[in-house]
Amino acid sequence: MQGKTLFVSGGTRGIGKAIVYAFAEKGADVAFTYASSADTANEIITDVESKFGVKCRAYKLNILEPLTYKDVYKEFDADFDRLDYFISNAIISGRAVVGGFGPFMRLKPRGLDNIWTATVDAFVVGAQEAAKRMELTGGGSIISMSSTGNLVFTPNYAGHGTNKAAVETMVKYAAAELGVKGIRVNAVSGGPIDTDALKAFPNYEEVKEEVAKRSPLSRMGEVTDLTGACLFLCQQEASWLTGQTIVVDGGTTFTS
Repeated sequence: MQGKTLFVSGGTRGIGKAIVYAFAEKGADVAFTYASSADTANEIITDVESKFGVKCRAYKLNILEPLTYKDVYKEFDADFDRLDYFISNAIISGRAVVGGFGPFMRLKPRGLDNIWTATVDAFVVGAQEAAKRMELTGGGSIISMSSTGNLVFTPNYAGHGTNKAAVETMVKYAAAELGVKGIRVNAVSGGPIDTDALKAFPNYEEVKEEVAKRSPLSRMGEVTDLTGACLFLCQQEASWLTGQTIVVDGGTTFTS
């Protein structure tokens, strides 16, 4: 991947951070967004550049204001002369999802709207801006991270699961329209992954135990378990793969 550039949203922790390191290790220059902690972002930049000898930059982005992606991409253009891979990964949690994370009878429009904005709207705007730049170099690969919460019932996950189903459909439409530009669009759907976001679940320990019980591999997924699928989708071996969702779930969807 030397000479190529990745841009991933939400790169300071969890899955996003693992993606930053995985692509940098392959020789790609990497750019990522962060929500609030510039110090954390700068620590990652220093570490990535010293370990892998690639260029790394970070930009602040409020995922609940997806139109500001346009400003972020202007900063990106000042630092990089090409874009080959875009991965929409950033999510929201905490106060922003109040009313969107809970049992069906407690769901509220505000929380649901916030999840839609951060999941679907952010993917659309981020991918649109990415596609404009990929077209200049003959194509590229766009990925939306998703989850099996739209395939398997997960308590309190109706808001997120519904929006993951929506973004996977948006991926198909984007793939159908961007293929003529040499741009492939896919989704990577993870089963329960041991992240800070999952640890925020009130029943985290119960979920972790249940996932290990259901998986034929007898463990919960780690953030690095999703990087292989992302790398594959961005390489020549996947050149005829578009409009698809790759499920990486340790076998738990079938056994649920």
